[in-house]
Amino acid sequence: MFDTKSDFALNKFDKDAIVCPSATGVHIRLTREDFASEEEFLRWKVWSDGDYHDIEKAGRGYYDYCISLSEAGTTGISAEGIFIAPLLEAEQEERRAALLRQVKELLTETQYRRLWMYHVKGMNETQIAEAEHVGQPRICRSLRRAIKILEKIFPGEGQNRG
Repeated sequence: MFDTKSDFALNKFDKDAIVCPSATGVHIRLTREDFASEEEFLRWKVWSDGDYHDIEKAGRGYYDYCISLSEAGTTGISAEGIFIAPLLEAEQEERRAALLRQVKELLTETQYRRLWMYHVKGMNETQIAEAEHVGQPRICRSLRRAIKILEKIFPGEGQNRG
């Protein structure tokens, strides 16, 4: 991550000065007035920007592709876990997609849409009825039939959301 308080950042973003640390830790600002001419200031400004940039880059190749021990200790995830996690997520997503396809094949389009509105969008039967311009009892029957179909295929999974 880019450190906005680094010497490089402080110097680069202050266009009107050359910013450098002192022995006390307080940063010194050398402005245009501290130089004999504008050209001299610009020459040293370009040089300091480049020098700070080189210092900032030194050794970064190693750290950009590694996890520090302090970070690794706080995550609680092993290197294998970091490698395997995306594979497991992809496998879970594949299973979800297959399950969703199976549910879509079992239900009518209307049952699926109403079940989606009820369970995923969190709409109640009255809201679904208003959205589809039908009576609430029709929505209730449709949801019950859809859940009954799914309970036959997925026993114990068709619990009402409350």
